[in-house]
Amino acid sequence: MEATWDGVQKLRGWLDDENQAAAGDVKLLRVLKIGEEFGEAAEAITGALGANPRKGNSHTWQDVEKELADVIVTSMVALATITPDAEKVLEHRVAHLVQRVLGDAAS
Repeated sequence: MEATWDGVQKLRGWLDDENQAAAGDVKLLRVLKIGEEFGEAAEAITGALGANPRKGNSHTWQDVEKELADVIVTSMVALATITPDAEKVLEHRVAHLVQRVLGDAAS
């Protein structure tokens, strides 16, 4: 997971260097980008299922996997943008959710 977070930090750094938005807008735009990526994932799953009669089977399940990964990475970049402790925040949140769902069985 360390390599993943290193990659996320590199992507965040690249975006920081290339960003033309005002400083206060950066956080907002990075969170909104998650919605854009989700839309692409929704389009891919609709295409993989052939649920749009006009387009038919326009996507594969590999397209869905790629788009879901993009949603996750975009979310991680957004989290890293709003807190320097992104890795810890995510780790604690996953632990909280596992404990809440599985209770004592999580141990």
